[in-house]
Amino acid sequence: MRRVVFNQKGGVGKSSIACNLAAVSAAQGYRTLLVDLDPQANSTHYLTGLLNDDIPMGIADFFEQTLSGGFANKQCRVAITKTSYKNLHLVTASPDLLDLQSKLESKFKINKLRRLLVELSEDYERIYIDTPPSLNFFTFSALVAADRLLIPYDCDAFSRQALNSVIAQVEDLRLDHNESLQIEGVVVNQFVARTGLHQTLVDEMLAEGLPVLPVYLSSSIKMRESHEASVPLIHLAPRHKLSMEFVDLLDALERAA
Repeated sequence: MRRVVFNQKGGVGKSSIACNLAAVSAAQGYRTLLVDLDPQANSTHYLTGLLNDDIPMGIADFFEQTLSGGFANKQCRVAITKTSYKNLHLVTASPDLLDLQSKLESKFKINKLRRLLVELSEDYERIYIDTPPSLNFFTFSALVAADRLLIPYDCDAFSRQALNSVIAQVEDLRLDHNESLQIEGVVVNQFVARTGLHQTLVDEMLAEGLPVLPVYLSSSIKMRESHEASVPLIHLAPRHKLSMEFVDLLDALERAA
């Protein structure tokens, strides 16, 4: 199963959701891979603590190989980094992706990631893909390569506008490029139960028939502590409320899959 996490609005918790779901998946025994496609490399830093020149080769090197015709000779490979956590591996991102984007677009390399992830699916039971907060080449490649889409939503009006836009864009892409892609659900993030506005916004989405997932992720300072420590919540504070919400969210996804 290949899950992509995407919303074109920044700051909705995309990398946090991708990394923590992947970490829970690995902790539950699934052989899990996270692919970081964001040049900001937030997921890479979160799972390794590494920055800039210390980041090992990853997806940028893979795309460079595709530009040089590596697939034609069946020599195109991707470096996979082991994390500190059992069953959890990572394909790193780096700022080098920014320089590659226009070259990849001009060479029509949009299907290369799908071919790679189909091959990697033989070794990994679950693949999570973190994307940039825009519908660029890398995000488009991820949506073509995935079979499930999670859309983070952080309970504000701007995020709602972005959500409607994402759903419409994904439907067009699905029909033209990847009919197997399904919107698995909207992940309500940074939810404050005592705030009437948050519940009202969620109720409105449910009334419209949007696929809101049944577990809402709470707003918590513990997430910032997790980022600063570069340790996913399930390992930093396994009994914390937010950690358990990620466990419940993954359980809901797996039951419905």
